[in-house]
Amino acid sequence: MYVTISDFIKEWNKEAKLTQNVLDGLTDESLKQPVYHEGRTLGRIVWHFTTNIPEYLAHFGLKVEKVDHADNVPTSAKEISETFKKVSAQAAQAIEQQWEDETLKQVQNAFGREETNASILMGLIKHIVHHRGQATILIRQAGLKPFGVYGPPKEDWVHLGVENPPL
Repeated sequence: MYVTISDFIKEWNKEAKLTQNVLDGLTDESLKQPVYHEGRTLGRIVWHFTTNIPEYLAHFGLKVEKVDHADNVPTSAKEISETFKKVSAQAAQAIEQQWEDETLKQVQNAFGREETNASILMGLIKHIVHHRGQATILIRQAGLKPFGVYGPPKEDWVHLGVENPPL
């Protein structure tokens, strides 16, 4: 759990960079990859977690600029990637400027549960990680090589001296 704003910002920046790497590997065509025939697309999922960041933080009392036209999924992978970069930087800045270490101990109602602000911030990161995992699978299904978030994708195991990566 986060004890200081600095603890959170370190984790946030690390996870934001990993997410940015995933988004930077998208193509416009890959955004059309569906989860299933009538399900969300890769574009919808990554746009959702991008636009959700300021909405989530605003819900818990932070003043953050919301994303214009958040209901309209862009057809440009570059636009989504650039928007995420902007939003994640603004989120870190808002938290650093508007909350203090003691604020992390305060309790709020978070979707029907009483949680500390530290837990609420952890929930935001977990939300992004959850959808980033979905995106990684859809990236593979779209025929692209995914970015290795917490370890290398199968194509990069050879660089570690492993000819036949474990299944």
